[in-house]
Amino acid sequence: MKTIIVGDISIGNGNSIPLIAGPCVIENEAQILRHAEQLKRITEGLGIPFVFKSSYDKANRLSVKSYRGPGIKEGLRILRKVKEEFGLPVLSDVHCQEEVKEAAEVLDILQIPAFLCRQTDLLIAAAKTGRVVNVKKGQFMAPWDMKNIVEKIESTGCQKILLTERGASFGYNNLVSDMRSIVVMREFGYPVIFDATHSVQLPGGAGNSSGGQRQFVLPLARAAVAVGCDGLFLEAHENPDQAPSDGPNMVDFSMLEELLVQVKAITEALKRTGTVPIFSNP
Repeated sequence: MKTIIVGDISIGNGNSIPLIAGPCVIENEAQILRHAEQLKRITEGLGIPFVFKSSYDKANRLSVKSYRGPGIKEGLRILRKVKEEFGLPVLSDVHCQEEVKEAAEVLDILQIPAFLCRQTDLLIAAAKTGRVVNVKKGQFMAPWDMKNIVEKIESTGCQKILLTERGASFGYNNLVSDMRSIVVMREFGYPVIFDATHSVQLPGGAGNSSGGQRQFVLPLARAAVAVGCDGLFLEAHENPDQAPSDGPNMVDFSMLEELLVQVKAITEALKRTGTVPIFSNP
């Protein structure tokens, strides 16, 4: 498996499991800086590598009335400030080719949303920036079909790839997590991240917005780490129930800290027994 470097963080090949976390969407500068400071404090206290994430635009919101974010220019300005003030690598979604160049000037990881994971031109544009590209597996995709996504990115010469499992459609307004996906996608030779908060989303389950089952975030995260994921993606908010996007499946800081303590214990137990699955694909 290739080791992916993001700042001073090494992902994959048995390195410490990093956390990618932050609020779903940027609300304002003060909110983002407050969240970045709190999340850095929590992760530093536990010795967990940390990448800050938040979206400058949620282009796939269910309703036209839903809050989407401040937009690319203001959003990137705020994320740049997170990098400068806290020394953290940052991640955000890109939704079209036209955004990619500007976003790559700030972001350390360009994230391709699940709904767009098959968009060839977007994937290739992101790959050509030289930044790390994190592709979320579409809810409609089988894990073995993600090999085609990997090959699209590799066709540019890019080998800075992360793949993220975030659940699969299971009937209407529901997702299910198949932990076999982590094992299957790791065999492509790149680290696999598990998104424990979007995996408990109930798409469209609240009528004009998505619902969620926050109570299942912790057990799914524990399971993914035990299976052998290379990183965790968790959306966290100081007050999830008041958040303008994805509130029902985001965790608050106290729940996040409890989760990370448990995850770290599982990781250490696996390392002691030598059972962490590490693949050696080129």
